[in-house]
Amino acid sequence: MDEALFTVLGDGRFQPTGHSRGPWSPDALHGGPVAALVSLVAEDALAATGREAHVPVRLTLDLERPVPLAPLTVTAEIVRPGRKVQVAEVTVRDDEGRRLVRASVLAIRRLSIDLPDDLPMPVDPPPPPHADGGPGPTWPGAFDLVAFHKDGTVHDFVRGSFLTPGPTVDWIRLAVPVVAGRDPSPFQRVVAAADFVNGISSPVPAKEWTFINPDLTVTVHRLPVGEWVALDAGTRVDGDGTGTAEADLYDASGRLGRAVQTLLVEHR
Repeated sequence: MDEALFTVLGDGRFQPTGHSRGPWSPDALHGGPVAALVSLVAEDALAATGREAHVPVRLTLDLERPVPLAPLTVTAEIVRPGRKVQVAEVTVRDDEGRRLVRASVLAIRRLSIDLPDDLPMPVDPPPPPHADGGPGPTWPGAFDLVAFHKDGTVHDFVRGSFLTPGPTVDWIRLAVPVVAGRDPSPFQRVVAAADFVNGISSPVPAKEWTFINPDLTVTVHRLPVGEWVALDAGTRVDGDGTGTAEADLYDASGRLGRAVQTLLVEHR
């Protein structure tokens, strides 16, 4: 695939492409590509330590400012080095040096262990399967430009729909790599999809309300197999103008993690 969410400029700098654009402004990014890029840079930093604890299990992302469709500098620092647990802190800045995003990525050593056969584990069957083709959802929007939600990803709603307020189940896969020439890691696929939780499950109509998520937290107890990730998503809002959007995350084999966003809810 020739297209990608970002072009590598070198020295930790990346140029977003139209495939990373968000739906609300032609000049700002969707949170999913930002989360995926942060994860890519963190994974590289974690792997460079040579430690066994280099596979991410959690991303916590604070979106401090709108991220522009302009060159970005992304840096990672290992703030908790360790053999069994490591943490990378990642920052995203614009060319004026302003911090736009702050994130931490937690990695835990993976080691095969023998578990008892009679563990009282929750039963988490996968949602209905996705279709392998089809027209996909209809995306309303204020501009007709390439954007992440309709060009950078492929969606298949198997319960609910984007245009109907309320819970949904949406299968999502990346249509382009995060950066050209590199296959997205399983963790990058998960976090790129996870930022859709709020947008696909709001109980209030988007024409009348805004529901901004200033953060994203994703945890996984295992990594997905294959390209598709399903979000079983729902949003709760409160009369004080706050809310949370939450989703259980699945692949074809079953549940693999959870995503949570906190929300600022306002009437337009």
